[in-house]
Amino acid sequence: MSTSTYIYIFGEIETKIWGLTGRERLQRMLKAREQVILIEDVEKIPSGAVALFLNANFLFDARVLTALLGMEKKTALYSDENCPAAIRTDGDQAQQLLRNLNNNKSQNYRFVLLTIPRIGLKDLHIDFQQNLKKKDPPYILPISEENRPLLEQELFSGSYKGVTDLVTKWIWPVPAFWATHYCVRQGWQPNHVTYLSVVLAVLAGVAFWFGFFGIGLLMGWFMTFLDTVDGKLARVTVTSSRFGDVLDHGLDIIHPPLWYLAWGVGLTSTLTPIAGLGILMWLMLIGYVGGRLCEGVFQFWLAHFDMFIWHKWDSFNRLITARRNPNLLLLTYGWLTGQPDFGLLLVVAWHLISTGILVWRLMTGWKTKQKEGSLKSWLQDVDPVRDREIWAVKIFTRAPINLKKPYPVSSN
Repeated sequence: MSTSTYIYIFGEIETKIWGLTGRERLQRMLKAREQVILIEDVEKIPSGAVALFLNANFLFDARVLTALLGMEKKTALYSDENCPAAIRTDGDQAQQLLRNLNNNKSQNYRFVLLTIPRIGLKDLHIDFQQNLKKKDPPYILPISEENRPLLEQELFSGSYKGVTDLVTKWIWPVPAFWATHYCVRQGWQPNHVTYLSVVLAVLAGVAFWFGFFGIGLLMGWFMTFLDTVDGKLARVTVTSSRFGDVLDHGLDIIHPPLWYLAWGVGLTSTLTPIAGLGILMWLMLIGYVGGRLCEGVFQFWLAHFDMFIWHKWDSFNRLITARRNPNLLLLTYGWLTGQPDFGLLLVVAWHLISTGILVWRLMTGWKTKQKEGSLKSWLQDVDPVRDREIWAVKIFTRAPINLKKPYPVSSN
């Protein structure tokens, strides 16, 4: 039977990272956690209860919090600064611990916690992030006004999926960083950006339907950009809602095939109508649904991880496979060259080719599982630091932040 963990947050730094102090960020990160009770007075921690002290002067990786909450022994997690970032103890020692922390501020905590085992990040054994398809080093980083720009860049870059399409990975990060900053300054919520994305998705489809391909592409690309911004805004400000998540992901699934259909209808009013539109649309839909099904079957039947992080080859395939952004590139090429019909033909062909590749990978995965018993992601075997010279590691993982060197805005 699981027991509650009482959380006490200490630390006084008021520097804001993406609009939040360290204390505010920790409170938001812990709000959705089960069996967690935030307290302001350590005397309210029952005798024998699990107590976790968190230092708000540090920026915490969510994976570190998860690991700390899952531990069963007393321990103190230290950073390179020789300061305790987190202390796991019990209600019997909580008051004495707080007195020690308060009395040793000027000595940087060096004489605190002499009887509690000391650990570092490497002792937490944190694995790759399946939800973001990546493996980045976990972190606890000291917050200061001097470090603020680098910490904001770290949080932003860390919010990107490691394995994604080439537009999201290499074109959007820099403008999205500044757009996210603007949203924070204006007090906009992620759902505000998502609502605008919905409007633009509808307007782009309408423009395609009536043959206004240039205007539709402009709105479509802006919509895909905002689709990046809303997710990054949610992660860096620890702001999310069930409704916003469903709306965002539902929009991502539904609108692409409707755009392609609208593009085809729009061609009938131009000088380049396309023959056999109905057949082409069915082929596109088969490719679109088939690709999604392959991904789902792989993850729920063959492995616990995403299809695109099985082998390095699969991760490179994700850069260009038939998803919305690569297909928008094909449509844009068709419009720029005065061949909007050819652009649509490329989209249909790319759907079928991409799905054929995914079917092949699905069959290969099934055979491999029958032979070896289980599948393993290539990310499990790499170290972002040790293996930095490997091309795939450079592209799909990030090295740890170095607070002493410039840290460029990037999703890598």
